[in-house]
Amino acid sequence: MANPNDPFSASVIPFEVPEQMRAFAEKGVSQARDNYAKFKDVAETHNGTIEAVFSSASKGASEFSAKLMEFMKSNTTATLDFAQALIGVKSPSEAIELWSSHAKKQFEAFTANTKELAELSQKVATETVEPIKANASKLFKPAA
Repeated sequence: MANPNDPFSASVIPFEVPEQMRAFAEKGVSQARDNYAKFKDVAETHNGTIEAVFSSASKGASEFSAKLMEFMKSNTTATLDFAQALIGVKSPSEAIELWSSHAKKQFEAFTANTKELAELSQKVATETVEPIKANASKLFKPAA
């Protein structure tokens, strides 16, 4: 039995939702569910893309770091070899010749290292952007 003191009781306020209102509400809920499903799919797709970008960038950073360490090791070895050779020189002209030779080798190494790092940077950038390009091509299909 309905409570007469309850203002929302069916016996106090006899209210029935018209069929058109019910259909409109159901249609709204259905559209909301569809939109949510689409949003969820897009979010999951973008999440995968972001993970791929970070994975590629991380791999590239590791390669770049390894390459820098390789260059640093090579440079340190060359500098120590130069210092050892410099200790054994017999004349100032021999020291200047050794110094010039070392400077030339170091400049050539620096130039080669710079070129190699630039190429590696370009490769990493291209690989990092690839998942974004692939995802964008799925989202934005070109007009025929």
